[in-house]
Amino acid sequence: MTRKRVGILISGRGSNMQALIKAARADDYPGQIALVLSSRPDAGGLAAAAAQGVATAVVDQARFGRDREAFDAEIHRVLTTAGIEFVCLAGFMRILTAGFVRRWEGRLINIHPSLLPAFRGLKPQAQALAAGVSVSGCTVHHVVPDLDAGPSIAQAVVPVLPGDTEESLSARILEAEHRLYPEALRAVLSQASPKP
Repeated sequence: MTRKRVGILISGRGSNMQALIKAARADDYPGQIALVLSSRPDAGGLAAAAAQGVATAVVDQARFGRDREAFDAEIHRVLTTAGIEFVCLAGFMRILTAGFVRRWEGRLINIHPSLLPAFRGLKPQAQALAAGVSVSGCTVHHVVPDLDAGPSIAQAVVPVLPGDTEESLSARILEAEHRLYPEALRAVLSQASPKP
Protein backbone atom coordinates (compact mmCIF):
# COMPACT_ATOMS: atom_id res chain seq x y z
CA MET A 1 0.00 0.00 0.00
CA THR A 2 1.33 3.43 -0.96
CA ARG A 3 0.67 5.82 1.88
CA LYS A 4 -0.11 9.40 0.92
CA ARG A 5 2.01 12.16 2.47
CA VAL A 6 -0.26 14.27 4.68
CA GLY A 7 0.46 17.74 6.03
CA ILE A 8 -1.43 19.16 9.01
CA LEU A 9 -1.88 22.92 9.49
CA ILE A 10 -2.24 24.10 13.09
CA SER A 11 -2.21 27.32 15.11
CA GLY A 12 -2.43 26.01 18.69
CA ARG A 13 -2.07 22.93 20.84
CA GLY A 14 -2.93 20.51 18.07
CA SER A 15 -5.18 18.02 19.84
CA ASN A 16 -6.78 16.89 16.56
CA MET A 17 -3.30 16.77 15.04
CA GLN A 18 -2.25 14.34 17.76
CA ALA A 19 -5.30 12.15 17.09
CA LEU A 20 -4.36 12.04 13.39
CA ILE A 21 -0.71 11.21 14.14
CA LYS A 22 -1.77 8.39 16.47
CA ALA A 23 -4.18 6.92 13.92
CA ALA A 24 -1.63 7.11 11.10
CA ARG A 25 0.74 4.84 13.04
CA ALA A 26 -1.46 1.86 12.13
CA ASP A 27 0.10 -0.33 9.43
CA ASP A 28 -3.08 -0.27 7.35
CA TYR A 29 -3.62 3.50 7.51
CA PRO A 30 -3.56 5.01 3.98
CA GLY A 31 -1.66 8.16 4.98
CA GLN A 32 1.48 9.13 6.83
CA ILE A 33 1.72 12.44 8.69
CA ALA A 34 4.79 13.87 6.99
CA LEU A 35 4.66 17.50 8.18
CA VAL A 36 3.00 19.68 10.79
CA LEU A 37 3.01 23.35 9.83
CA SER A 38 2.01 26.11 12.24
CA SER A 39 1.00 29.70 11.60
CA ARG A 40 2.44 30.60 15.03
CA PRO A 41 5.93 29.82 16.31
CA ASP A 42 4.64 29.38 19.89
CA ALA A 43 2.00 26.77 19.00
CA GLY A 44 2.11 23.91 21.50
CA GLY A 45 1.40 21.39 18.78
CA LEU A 46 4.86 21.90 17.26
CA ALA A 47 6.61 20.36 20.26
CA ALA A 48 4.04 17.56 20.44
CA ALA A 49 4.58 16.70 16.77
CA ALA A 50 8.38 16.84 17.05
CA ALA A 51 8.26 14.58 20.12
CA GLN A 52 6.51 11.98 17.95
CA GLY A 53 9.10 12.22 15.19
CA VAL A 54 7.03 14.31 12.77
CA ALA A 55 8.77 17.07 10.80
CA THR A 56 7.58 20.58 11.67
CA ALA A 57 7.65 24.00 10.04
CA VAL A 58 6.47 27.50 10.88
CA VAL A 59 5.10 30.10 8.53
CA ASP A 60 4.68 32.95 11.02
CA GLN A 61 1.52 34.87 10.17
CA ALA A 62 2.94 37.95 11.93
CA ARG A 63 5.65 38.27 9.26
CA PHE A 64 3.04 38.76 6.53
CA GLY A 65 0.73 41.34 8.12
CA ARG A 66 -2.40 41.63 5.99
CA ASP A 67 -0.84 40.07 2.90
CA ARG A 68 -2.85 36.86 2.87
CA GLU A 69 -1.75 35.91 -0.64
CA ALA A 70 1.95 36.02 0.30
CA PHE A 71 1.27 34.06 3.50
CA ASP A 72 -0.63 31.37 1.61
CA ALA A 73 2.00 31.26 -1.14
CA GLU A 74 4.67 30.52 1.45
CA ILE A 75 2.54 27.77 3.01
CA HIS A 76 2.06 26.26 -0.46
CA ARG A 77 5.82 26.43 -1.09
CA VAL A 78 6.63 24.66 2.19
CA LEU A 79 4.00 21.96 1.60
CA THR A 80 5.09 21.23 -1.95
CA THR A 81 8.80 21.26 -1.02
CA ALA A 82 7.98 18.59 1.58
CA GLY A 83 6.15 16.49 -1.02
CA ILE A 84 2.80 16.84 0.72
CA GLU A 85 -0.10 15.34 -1.24
CA PHE A 86 -3.02 16.01 1.12
CA VAL A 87 -3.69 18.68 3.75
CA CYS A 88 -5.72 18.59 6.98
CA LEU A 89 -6.63 21.76 8.85
CA ALA A 90 -6.62 21.12 12.61
CA GLY A 91 -7.26 24.26 14.59
CA PHE A 92 -5.68 26.42 11.88
CA MET A 93 -6.93 29.89 12.76
CA ARG A 94 -6.47 31.60 9.40
CA ILE A 95 -8.92 31.86 6.53
CA LEU A 96 -7.16 30.59 3.41
CA THR A 97 -7.37 32.54 0.17
CA ALA A 98 -9.48 31.26 -2.70
CA GLY A 99 -6.31 30.79 -4.77
CA PHE A 100 -4.75 28.47 -2.17
CA VAL A 101 -7.98 26.50 -1.80
CA ARG A 102 -8.23 26.03 -5.57
CA ARG A 103 -4.64 24.76 -5.77
CA TRP A 104 -5.45 22.08 -3.20
CA GLU A 105 -9.02 21.38 -4.32
CA GLY A 106 -10.08 17.86 -3.39
CA ARG A 107 -6.96 17.45 -1.24
CA LEU A 108 -7.80 19.86 1.61
CA ILE A 109 -10.13 19.03 4.51
CA ASN A 110 -11.13 20.62 7.80
CA ILE A 111 -13.01 19.71 10.96
CA HIS A 112 -15.58 22.13 12.38
CA PRO A 113 -17.32 21.83 15.78
CA SER A 114 -20.91 21.91 14.59
CA LEU A 115 -23.24 19.91 12.39
CA LEU A 116 -22.72 21.94 9.24
CA PRO A 117 -24.39 23.74 7.57
CA ALA A 118 -25.58 24.90 11.01
CA PHE A 119 -23.40 27.33 12.98
CA ARG A 120 -20.64 28.21 10.56
CA GLY A 121 -17.76 30.49 11.54
CA LEU A 122 -16.50 31.38 14.99
CA LYS A 123 -17.84 30.09 18.33
CA PRO A 124 -20.22 27.49 16.90
CA GLN A 125 -20.73 25.92 20.33
CA ALA A 126 -21.97 29.26 21.71
CA GLN A 127 -24.16 29.63 18.63
CA ALA A 128 -25.66 26.18 19.28
CA LEU A 129 -26.42 27.00 22.91
CA ALA A 130 -27.95 30.37 21.97
CA ALA A 131 -30.18 28.63 19.41
CA GLY A 132 -31.42 26.15 22.02
CA VAL A 133 -30.73 23.04 19.93
CA SER A 134 -30.85 19.59 21.52
CA VAL A 135 -27.93 18.18 19.54
CA SER A 136 -24.70 19.55 18.13
CA GLY A 137 -21.53 17.79 17.01
CA CYS A 138 -18.75 18.05 14.47
CA THR A 139 -18.27 17.84 10.72
CA VAL A 140 -15.29 16.89 8.57
CA HIS A 141 -15.66 18.63 5.23
CA HIS A 142 -13.82 19.49 2.05
CA VAL A 143 -12.53 23.07 2.07
CA VAL A 144 -13.94 25.46 -0.54
CA PRO A 145 -13.42 29.23 -0.86
CA ASP A 146 -16.59 29.96 1.16
CA LEU A 147 -16.05 29.49 4.90
CA ASP A 148 -17.27 26.14 6.31
CA ALA A 149 -19.33 25.56 3.17
CA GLY A 150 -17.61 22.57 1.51
CA PRO A 151 -19.18 19.15 0.99
CA SER A 152 -19.48 17.09 4.17
CA ILE A 153 -17.38 13.94 4.50
CA ALA A 154 -18.54 12.72 7.92
CA GLN A 155 -20.39 13.97 10.99
CA ALA A 156 -20.70 12.94 14.63
CA VAL A 157 -23.68 13.95 16.77
CA VAL A 158 -23.19 15.12 20.37
CA PRO A 159 -26.15 15.79 22.69
CA VAL A 160 -26.58 19.22 24.23
CA LEU A 161 -27.24 18.57 27.91
CA PRO A 162 -29.23 20.66 30.38
CA GLY A 163 -26.90 23.16 32.04
CA ASP A 164 -24.26 22.90 29.29
CA THR A 165 -21.85 25.78 29.01
CA GLU A 166 -19.78 26.64 25.97
CA GLU A 167 -16.82 24.95 27.70
CA SER A 168 -18.60 21.72 28.63
CA LEU A 169 -20.19 21.34 25.19
CA SER A 170 -16.88 22.15 23.48
CA ALA A 171 -15.09 19.48 25.52
CA ARG A 172 -17.60 16.77 24.53
CA ILE A 173 -17.52 17.81 20.89
CA LEU A 174 -13.70 17.73 20.94
CA GLU A 175 -13.77 14.10 22.13
CA ALA A 176 -15.98 13.27 19.15
CA GLU A 177 -13.64 15.18 16.82
CA HIS A 178 -10.69 13.02 17.94
CA ARG A 179 -12.61 9.90 16.88
CA LEU A 180 -14.18 11.29 13.70
CA TYR A 181 -11.26 13.08 12.03
CA PRO A 182 -8.91 10.08 11.71
CA GLU A 183 -11.70 7.89 10.31
CA ALA A 184 -12.82 10.57 7.85
CA LEU A 185 -9.24 11.06 6.67
CA ARG A 186 -8.87 7.30 6.23
CA ALA A 187 -12.02 7.21 4.09
CA VAL A 188 -10.97 10.14 1.92
CA LEU A 189 -7.43 8.87 1.37
CA SER A 190 -8.69 5.40 0.53
CA GLN A 191 -10.75 6.79 -2.35
CA ALA A 192 -8.63 9.82 -3.29
CA SER A 193 -7.43 10.04 -6.85
CA PRO A 194 -3.70 10.40 -7.53
CA LYS A 195 -2.14 13.85 -7.29
CA PRO A 196 -2.42 15.70 -10.62
